[in-house]
Amino acid sequence: MDFLISAAHAQEGAAAGGGMIEFLIMIAIFFAIMYFLIIRPQSKRAKEHRAMVEALSKGDEIVTNGGLLAKITEVGENFVKADVADGVNVIIQRQSVAAVMPKGTMKDV
Repeated sequence: MDFLISAAHAQEGAAAGGGMIEFLIMIAIFFAIMYFLIIRPQSKRAKEHRAMVEALSKGDEIVTNGGLLAKITEVGENFVKADVADGVNVIIQRQSVAAVMPKGTMKDV
C-alpha cells in the first residue's frame, strides 16, 4: 500500500505543551483569582459577624438565622434571652443572630 501514497515526512518541531514555569504561573493566577473572589470576601463577612455578635447588648433588636425578630433582655456568654412578644421569652445561641435591626423595628411590626 505504500506505493499508492507517498510517505509524508513531518518536520520535527518543539515539544508539545508548556514548560514547568508556565504551569506554575497558571497555578499562581488561579490561586489569586480564588483568593480575591472567594476566600477574602468570606473571611471579611465572618469577621464582621464575629464583631456584631460580640457587641450584642441588652435592648438590641435582632433577627435570628431562622427569621425570628426579638428584643434582647439578657446577655450571657454563649446565649441571649430575647423577648419575642409580651410574656414570650426565648433563649437563642449568640452565633445564630443574623442581624441587629434599628431601634423601633418591633414597634413597626
